Amino acid sequence: MVEASPNAGMANHLHIGDLPPGLAFGDSVAIDTETMGLNPVRDRLCLVQISRGDGDCHLVQLTPPHSYDAPNLKALLADPGVLKIFHFARFDVGMIQKHLQVTCAPVYCTKIASKLVRTFTDRHGYKDLCRDLLGIDISKQQQSSDWGAPELKPEQLDYAATDVLHLHAIKQILDERLEREGRRELAQACFSFLPHRGELDLAGWDEPDIFSH
Repeated sequence: MVEASPNAGMANHLHIGDLPPGLAFGDSVAIDTETMGLNPVRDRLCLVQISRGDGDCHLVQLTPPHSYDAPNLKALLADPGVLKIFHFARFDVGMIQKHLQVTCAPVYCTKIASKLVRTFTDRHGYKDLCRDLLGIDISKQQQSSDWGAPELKPEQLDYAATDVLHLHAIKQILDERLEREGRRELAQACFSFLPHRGELDLAGWDEPDIFSH
């Protein structure tokens, strides 16, 4: 097992309020969010992390009072020519819809893909996928940090960046297994539904789930 070093071979670029103009991310980006809590209606979106899969991470800190005036970030999230790769996209897509007023599409969710092809386990967390698929052990020590703080600590930024650093590599392995098991089309149908799943959550149908008995 390889112990992940947060700073090894990568650079963090912190931007306040929005992405700078002119950044090119290619046709796919890994994205994650950090929030004040897990309720998209109540809790504030604080940070959006973005990586093109090259080891660098661009982190956009969204701070009051003009937290969500971020035209460059919104343009990237809504760009139909850029695939957005998430882990547990349902939550992140909902937070983005609520706070940035953007429908994030197209999307890919490594958690859903894992559940479709790794049916021999119930461990589908990001840490589990890094360990099982890539042989990398990551730390979740900063998971419960105060992401709404005016100034984020270097260890918080390292943690947040790590959450997108490996998504491209994980996606590649999961894509191979989806193809092998004949479940690529089913996965794509799930991914395409995620923006609507976010809308249902925001409208109050997260619990009880209308898809439950």
